[in-house]
Amino acid sequence: MRTDLALVPRPQQIDFPGDSTLPLSAPVRETRVGTLPAQGFEIEISDRGAELRHADDAGLRYGRALLAQVRQQSEGTWPALRVRDWPDFPVRGYMLDISRGRVPTRATLERIVGLLGLLRINQLQLYTEHTFAYEGHETVWRDVSPLTADDMRWLDGLCADAGVELVANQNTFGHMERWLAHEPYLERAELPEGFELFGRHRGPSTLAPTQDNADFALGLVEELLGHVTSRRVNIGCDETWELGRGVSAPDAEKRGKGQVYADQLRRLLVPLLEKGYEPQFWGDIISHHPELVAGLPAGATAVAWEYESPDIRATWGPWPQSVHDRLAGAGNSADRLAPGFAEVAKPFAEAGYPFWVAPGTSTWNSLTGRLDNARANLLDAAEAGRSAGAGGYLITDWGDNGHLQPPSVSFPPLVYGAAVGWATDANRDLELGPVLNRYVFDDASGRLSAALDTLGHAWRRTGRQAFNASPLAAAVVPASYLQGGEPDAGRLTELLADLDAVLADIAAATPGCADGAVVRRELTAAARLVRHGAWRLLREAGGAAPDAGALAADLAEATGLHRAAWLERSRPGGIEAGLKSLAATAAEYGES
Repeated sequence: MRTDLALVPRPQQIDFPGDSTLPLSAPVRETRVGTLPAQGFEIEISDRGAELRHADDAGLRYGRALLAQVRQQSEGTWPALRVRDWPDFPVRGYMLDISRGRVPTRATLERIVGLLGLLRINQLQLYTEHTFAYEGHETVWRDVSPLTADDMRWLDGLCADAGVELVANQNTFGHMERWLAHEPYLERAELPEGFELFGRHRGPSTLAPTQDNADFALGLVEELLGHVTSRRVNIGCDETWELGRGVSAPDAEKRGKGQVYADQLRRLLVPLLEKGYEPQFWGDIISHHPELVAGLPAGATAVAWEYESPDIRATWGPWPQSVHDRLAGAGNSADRLAPGFAEVAKPFAEAGYPFWVAPGTSTWNSLTGRLDNARANLLDAAEAGRSAGAGGYLITDWGDNGHLQPPSVSFPPLVYGAAVGWATDANRDLELGPVLNRYVFDDASGRLSAALDTLGHAWRRTGRQAFNASPLAAAVVPASYLQGGEPDAGRLTELLADLDAVLADIAAATPGCADGAVVRRELTAAARLVRHGAWRLLREAGGAAPDAGALAADLAEATGLHRAAWLERSRPGGIEAGLKSLAATAAEYGES
């Protein structure tokens, strides 16, 4: 009797009632059963035969895939098996940031879509600010190697073949800095002179809340929509930092910033709804004005996001004063950090307004991931979202500060998030190693999954704490981070020994997946940068770290590895943002 099968996602209900003599060559009878849950299926295998009962085409696809996983791990005969399976969330999506540097090649997109099909992720979004080749706006996208209309149509077909819905995603309110950096668009800014955030001056990023700007943004959205078949669309509208401080200041003073935001959101939503689209928007801003949620247009969906583990407060203890000070400067407070998805979802659940939950992979600002944080965050979203009635589960994969982390660092949290998004209870304790080894990397040695596990927990092993980032990445990539604590020389020395072992394991791995060599090279580059960060922290702690000359040589070599690995996965246009940060760190050694 087989009970040790590596299955992904694990089914809601599975039972192995005994052994079977049914040969693997026996046909599987397939029957559509309308009373099963949407996307659901049942499998029964015994000596008498094998049957797959399915609710619909998706259930048939998923049932066949599970049978293929079982067959792959069986010899000669089927195990006796009973399965009942269905999704906890009808929509399970993956959103990849393509606007912070990395615009994926077609080969990378094919790899991602293949994983989504394996994991029963049925929606893909590519988060876009300026990386689509909009007609008449070449000034904005000329140097970023954007996706084109042909790319989107190709990807739409590829997704459809894999049972994945490609959803257009274009921000339309905040995060428009790449547009407002150019003179023809600057007049659209809420605050053209820019603003201070977390102790650093930033250029303008928010469109003024006007009808003209809504029409401008909707023009971009509708052009993008013309190249996909889905009627869903994500219009962003998150982090409108400057709202109420510039053009809209008098109106915000009179009516309140929340109402000003809600009015602009309505200008963006209503025209799309009237044309039969199903728009989504990020819920972070309107959630601070819960009294306005019920009055939002019907037919849209709020996407409630949160990216930290709900236990981070206990992990950190009291927030350092430096964190309080920097948040206060941004009009925020430590009390509002990492509230957990039950709180994030509450404004929408209580108002009866449709919403999704959106956790993250925790890979950005990390180089090699924060896997334990990702698992806790992804599980929290699934549990709280299911309890509060969320209609969808969207795994986000951001690229802050140059998108230096390679794609394969996201594979472990993507696997886990997809699994708990399908069947939370069955997958909360999913062991990632066997799944990654068999289905993602085809690596019988298990070296790559073990390396990713060590790398994904390295951020906890420095003595320093960081919010929404790894201290190891923060030591290499200059940016604004929320950090506290001091580096610990003893812990860093132990970590560095483990990182050397990880690099040896990656070099010795022989993955059979088509991109196996690329995975090895990109993980080597990322691990080298993390090791460099550990050396810098060890130096800060007064430990036995390499001198400035050795560090300069190491960073130059690691940067070269990163550049080469990037170009195997991503288009060249966005690489300079990350390289500029690494060059700034390298320049410090010349000053030593």
